[in-house]
Amino acid sequence: MLRGSHRAEFYWEGAQGTGARIASALRGWEHLRYEVTEDPGPGSDGGRWMHTPDLGVFYAQTDSSGNVVIPEDRLRYAMELAGSNTLELHRELRLALGQAWDDELEVFRHASDDNQVIWLHKVG
Repeated sequence: MLRGSHRAEFYWEGAQGTGARIASALRGWEHLRYEVTEDPGPGSDGGRWMHTPDLGVFYAQTDSSGNVVIPEDRLRYAMELAGSNTLELHRELRLALGQAWDDELEVFRHASDDNQVIWLHKVG
């Protein structure tokens, strides 16, 4: 975690589209790291908005299990851009999945009161 930082977690319920409104309201606070998750409902997909000061905002559609859904045209774009370069394809797919945002936010997800982060400085 970052020295002097604080972590908060808030569970909410609301109409579909509330997640986008929450993420938009938080966007003006560029120094925040946050994640907003909206579960799918009847006739609508779920969504996840992630933000870090260095990376900005990432949005992804999610399925009923919370998995990120990559649209077909985004996959086609990644394949077209990468051509036969598998490393470039991997890079594009990590970008489409929001991997950099997940990597940066992961430590904060596990730092709740019930699950303290333990830093290992020497292993092996």
